[in-house]
Amino acid sequence: MKLRIGIIFGGFSREREVSFAGGRTVYDNLNKSLFEPVPIFVDSFGNFAILDWKYIYKGSIRDFYPPVEYLPHTQHHFQVYAESLKDGENKLALKMLSKLGKPVQPNELNNHIDFAFLCLHGAGGEDGTIQGILDYHKVPYSGSGIFSSALGMNKAIQRRWMQSAGLAVPAFKTVERAQAFDSKEVKNIYEDVKRTIGSPCVIKPANQGSSIGATVLMEQDFESFQRALLKAFFVVKLPHTEWQQLDKADRVAYVRELGDIREGIGFPLSLKYGKENVNVYHPEDLLKKLTAIFSKSKADVLMEAFDGESEVLIEEFLHGKEFSCIVVQDENGNPVALPPTEIRKGQELFDYRSKYLPGLSRKITPIDLPEEQIKQIAKACCELFSSMHFNVYARIDGFITPDNKIFLNDPNTTSGMLPSSFFFHQAAEIGLNPSRFLTYIIRTSVQQRIATSMHLPQHIALLHKVDELISAEKNAATRKKKIAVILGGYSSERHISVESGRNIYEKLASSAQYEPIPVFLLGSAKGHSLYQIPVNILLKDNADDIKEKIENYKVHPYIKEVQKNCKGITEKYSAGNSLNPPRKLSYEQLAKEVDGVFIALHGRPGEDGQVQAELGKVGLPFNGSSAATSAVTINKYETNNILRKNGLLVPDDIIITHKECQGNTKALFDKLVKQLGIPFIAKPIDDGCSSAVRKIDTYEEFRAFIILIFRSEEAKDKKASDILKIKSNEEFPRKEAFLAEQLIKRNGAHHLLEITGGLLTHHTTKGKLYEIFEASEALSEGAVLSLEEKFLAGEGQNITPARYAPNPKQRQNVSDKVKAELKRAAILLNVEGYARIDAFVRVYKNGKVEVIFIEVNSLPGMTPATCIFHQTAINGYTPFEFIDRILQYGFENRKRSKKIK
Repeated sequence: MKLRIGIIFGGFSREREVSFAGGRTVYDNLNKSLFEPVPIFVDSFGNFAILDWKYIYKGSIRDFYPPVEYLPHTQHHFQVYAESLKDGENKLALKMLSKLGKPVQPNELNNHIDFAFLCLHGAGGEDGTIQGILDYHKVPYSGSGIFSSALGMNKAIQRRWMQSAGLAVPAFKTVERAQAFDSKEVKNIYEDVKRTIGSPCVIKPANQGSSIGATVLMEQDFESFQRALLKAFFVVKLPHTEWQQLDKADRVAYVRELGDIREGIGFPLSLKYGKENVNVYHPEDLLKKLTAIFSKSKADVLMEAFDGESEVLIEEFLHGKEFSCIVVQDENGNPVALPPTEIRKGQELFDYRSKYLPGLSRKITPIDLPEEQIKQIAKACCELFSSMHFNVYARIDGFITPDNKIFLNDPNTTSGMLPSSFFFHQAAEIGLNPSRFLTYIIRTSVQQRIATSMHLPQHIALLHKVDELISAEKNAATRKKKIAVILGGYSSERHISVESGRNIYEKLASSAQYEPIPVFLLGSAKGHSLYQIPVNILLKDNADDIKEKIENYKVHPYIKEVQKNCKGITEKYSAGNSLNPPRKLSYEQLAKEVDGVFIALHGRPGEDGQVQAELGKVGLPFNGSSAATSAVTINKYETNNILRKNGLLVPDDIIITHKECQGNTKALFDKLVKQLGIPFIAKPIDDGCSSAVRKIDTYEEFRAFIILIFRSEEAKDKKASDILKIKSNEEFPRKEAFLAEQLIKRNGAHHLLEITGGLLTHHTTKGKLYEIFEASEALSEGAVLSLEEKFLAGEGQNITPARYAPNPKQRQNVSDKVKAELKRAAILLNVEGYARIDAFVRVYKNGKVEVIFIEVNSLPGMTPATCIFHQTAINGYTPFEFIDRILQYGFENRKRSKKIK
């Protein structure tokens, strides 16, 4: 009988989206031969619910909670959490939760789970609160206990504790909340910071993670200091002059950013002006109130988040190498440091976006230092682990300065658990894939609970059961199908391909049916090669890191030592071949070693049919469409032409070549405006993932786009990047041509939606059957969906199914028409296996429905939060079942092609 593992995630902290994404990662990666995962969602008010499994695959908490029917109307498409419902905390919260699963009380948890795996972050999760609740009800849980969790939460207390333990800490000062509202006091604090800490300095909340609320002040400036101090307390002072300088769109954007729980202060908030003090719960209400206030008054407005901060830390900015190190307990209870990782980022602060969006930072493991210094870092991390009484595992961040002084500045008792997090990244260096590492964490945590709970008989019995299951699985001689998961590549979508491929690998690795083999594709447009890679390279941060490790493969002496020290762990939990060196493979060799292939590539090659053609030659079954279909669908212009010729609606589009742009670009711009209207969309013909897609409003923007897409060097022109608001490290491919496309407008329709629809094909006795899923409505904060909105935890919002009409019968009627059009397009293009189709839908008052096609993806993104999994869930497929169906279709395709031959 499997053990029931309750995965507790969500919560009410500002890090709830990272917790949600981490909970999904644990849910997916638990070994299904040993464990039955039970998703337990904690809402904004601290209520618990056993979540229906389909909701765990939503992209964001806001995609399902509050449920759509409870959301107030928002003219500006503001996205809100449950706390923005004024009466959400009482009976309404439990009513909403009952629509998502089964609400439970903490004292009922023992009836549903055998063990709690904690994925909560911040307040309520890392501060000892949830640990206390579970201890009280005798539920064993992962990680550290109450005391060490509370100690690890508050950065100010940490600093003092570390000082008393003789560990180096940077110069620091703490500020209480009341001090921040006394202008004389703030001035004194500023002068004291200038004198004792200097600049640059870091100002951050004492009880937040993920760099939320943090600011690096590079220069001494009182106004900037005051603003950063208020920001760390989640308070904003808005002057009348600043508001008046904003136009209508900028005011909406300001309120949207202010309400972001990671970058702003969040809702609800207290709004103070003059003698007035009102509570505001929703962004629409704030927009109205600010507009009304500033139309009558020139006084400043002060806004304070309900979820504020009581203490702020101001500390010396540390120059040097930044690192993060996972420390684990061995089976004897001793701390062991996994190889510390160096963080190389494109800016001073390792912020939320840099931490969680693939490709925006580099993780170098082990840190690039002499071996002796790496050992000193490891030793310091183990000493801190012991001195703060941490258990099982912890993530410890720090700096090593140019004069070799080690500062440990942020111990975390609950690490982020996204697929490429330090937690899994460093465990892979000793040969543990995510599934095996989670098994290790569960067993070690049960052992720790026995050590601290006076040997409760049920905990001892649980440990014996875990050991029996691990032993039985190791001795089982089950035949699994070997599936090569091909990921990476060289397109601008390579980092997302790695995320997709890892997700497929991890789903298959935790199953009882498949043994996934990670294969990385290297090369260029001139040719490519395949490499089987070990798990530690697969779990590198992004495609560029993986490529570098393959091309310059060597095992660092320190990593060899850590592997030796962890031999007791790896012998029990790891597969013997998990750390074999990268191995170049021909397609012929691949055919001899695996039963099938899952292509997780995006862009070229992969979506263009090259890889499919090679796999076809060696007789390997694969996922998705044929080489011929893929060669068509990768080209947006050609796809549009086929659909247009067959009566389907597509936007007007024009190919612009490099040669055309070497002449009079203003004349070319005027021509495009005449043919397409203004604004129009400029985008690559054969790249997806929102790569280089821009809305062009002016000639200046058009010229900047041309400069960037036709540049001869990889480095981007700064002025052009600023004009197009290209973010740091944002991918912007170089091309020889691009597509100028008509911007889709309402055109008198009652309703205009951007949708993305998935499909799955089946073999039947009557031929190919297309199963078209309910499409998702994609909500974008800008003119086009950004990379963050598609792939960054908690960004963007997808409503599934799409809200075509408020009346359920009318909505379904529109949906059926949309699905019929999507099916027509799929048949015309001969799409097979699965696909994602992006489109706009116009719904008219007279019932007329128009579907305007934008893009057909023959190898859609398969990252953990992609909306295709939201859609398949409605039809009853878990993500693994969906992936299994895709693979089975490929196997059947291969059988049929053999019969034809």
